[in-house]
Amino acid sequence: MAIQYLILLSRQGKVVRTTPQAPKARAAGADGTLQRLAKWFTTLSPKDKAKIVKDVSQLVLARRTRMCNFIEYKDTKIVYRRYASLFFIAGCSSEDNELITLEIIHRYVEQMDKYYGNVCELDIIFSFTKAYYILDELLLAGELQESSKKNVLRCIGQQDSLEDMESPYKVEDEVTKLM
Repeated sequence: MAIQYLILLSRQGKVVRTTPQAPKARAAGADGTLQRLAKWFTTLSPKDKAKIVKDVSQLVLARRTRMCNFIEYKDTKIVYRRYASLFFIAGCSSEDNELITLEIIHRYVEQMDKYYGNVCELDIIFSFTKAYYILDELLLAGELQESSKKNVLRCIGQQDSLEDMESPYKVEDEVTKLM
């Protein structure tokens, strides 16, 4: 069971966020979709990635609410789930169990919900690095690495405390010193 990619898309919103892999690239589709997060577990060219994002977003957004959350796309299976205005889309092998992939998506959303405290789209926009950290703790090479919710949150908490130790002065402290 290996996920090939995980994409978060939004159909609403005005802010276009860039991905850390391509800081200058705009991530908006022609149909108004916004790519909030993309994690690729297979090696593809940027052109192929853009084509997959475009095709998959068109397929997912064209579906009605009551339709099945699984779509056949070329030699892969698209598994998606909508949470509020965000679509969490995972691409996996056609032989993989789509229900496990759906559960992994749900587990990721639960982890973000616990970390952010009722996660919303703005949390992902303004602290997308944390969303990537949580995903990296949960998945390794497209495989579920850690099934324990407590361990994932503990690792993220340790990472936060390590970041706090590395930067002892906050921006507010620097501003007050200048005054």
